[in-house]
Amino acid sequence: MKTKYIATWLLAIALTGCKEEFLTVIPETALSSATFFVKEADFQQAVNAAYVPLRQYFNERAWVLEEMHSDNTYYARNTLYGAVDPTENVADFAVPTSGGVTANDNVLVAYRLNYQIIARANQILTSIDAIDFAEASKNNLKGQALFLRGFAYFELVRLFGKVPLHLIPVTGREDAALPLASTEELYAQIEKDAKEASTLLLNKAKQEAGRATSGAAKTLLANLYLTQKKWALVEPLMKDVITNDGYSLIPDYDNAFSFTSANKNNAESVFEIQYMEGSAGYNGGFVYRFIPSPITIDELRPITGTSNTQPTSQESNNIPTPDLIAAYEAGDKRKDISIGYVTLSQSLAENKKYPYIKKYARTHALHGNTGQNWPVYRFAEVLLVLAEALNEQGKPAEAGTYINQVRARAGLAATKAASQADMREAIFKERRVELAFENKRWFDLTRTGRVKEIIGAYGAKVKANPAAYYFPKGAVPPPNAFTVLDDYYGLPAIESALTPSF
Repeated sequence: MKTKYIATWLLAIALTGCKEEFLTVIPETALSSATFFVKEADFQQAVNAAYVPLRQYFNERAWVLEEMHSDNTYYARNTLYGAVDPTENVADFAVPTSGGVTANDNVLVAYRLNYQIIARANQILTSIDAIDFAEASKNNLKGQALFLRGFAYFELVRLFGKVPLHLIPVTGREDAALPLASTEELYAQIEKDAKEASTLLLNKAKQEAGRATSGAAKTLLANLYLTQKKWALVEPLMKDVITNDGYSLIPDYDNAFSFTSANKNNAESVFEIQYMEGSAGYNGGFVYRFIPSPITIDELRPITGTSNTQPTSQESNNIPTPDLIAAYEAGDKRKDISIGYVTLSQSLAENKKYPYIKKYARTHALHGNTGQNWPVYRFAEVLLVLAEALNEQGKPAEAGTYINQVRARAGLAATKAASQADMREAIFKERRVELAFENKRWFDLTRTGRVKEIIGAYGAKVKANPAAYYFPKGAVPPPNAFTVLDDYYGLPAIESALTPSF
């Protein structure tokens, strides 16, 4: 009996002595941040993962919230298909919002995808300095993580105004429920990230194709300053990109955009979202979301060129508006490159001829599976950003030098704008047609304070003449259309249930 007690006592002592060590053992068969981030290859893989949410975001949501939520594009109602309220509400400026939150699914997914990027970047940035490997590689990886975090926060602040500011990995629910940071606090962090990224990243000539470059980081920073109206800070950044970063305008506007397997990350590309046609899971399909419907095989085949073309009957989105089409000047080469037309024999509209976004409609092999990249920043925009910054500093003549480079490529004469006010309007209009369908229009309206002016007038035209905006005979916009003309979307209602800060 005494032996039994002694054995029990010794076991208790042994367990007590190793309790702390036992509880801190990291499972060797489970992948975690503690076991994963131990070598350079791990950080390379993690940076790759930080890019991944961009594919879904630009394929599915960014164009809804940033282009179709403007006077550039609308949706083509198909009354036989049924309601698609979350997307229609965005196009109709009728997103139901109460107490600063909304249940709109586009808003929720956009919010979550950007925070996926931020969470992955935070894990990289808090772990990478503790691991010893080549400084040049480490700087490049850090620069990409900083760029991606800054870019995601820039999307969020322009969409929502105020969001939580996470800069370290979230370890529990309490960490996740941070208070909303102010717009100014978010701007300051984006500036910090973009500045540091611009010093760490490689330039276009040295960087692996498709990854963020120093030029992309400087363009992001300039875009932030443009939004803040810090014109004097924009000018040197854009002149640096123009002079030193190796970009140029491609002579043919059509070739500024990638094909499904060629012309990617070209001389005009500052940053673009990477897609790859095929079965690896990297493909896109946004052109199918934009093609008017219902469309037959014979009507669709000339647009996509696929061998297994299939008819579609879904609701159609991101359809160029008559307003945008009218914005192109006579002789502008960009019009026919950007916009095509198709006649839908099965359409319920009286006018069965529809415009569609042609500059993304590149032929490919498999139905629904495309590989063309999405342009985020192009050199043409760099020129227009510099023109705007110069003009706002009272230098319209110098601004003309840069806007006219863009116009010349489009086959247009130099702008006649001479005064600062006329040049401001010329640049505003030039951005609309040069960057059409690249998710710029909504942010141009908000940062210039013209949402109510322009969307109010646009909405009145849609309601007065629905047939001109692709509604079937007898169909009209909903009663609440064009009633929510706010600069920011409400925050996601589902996320608000997880935090007291919304």
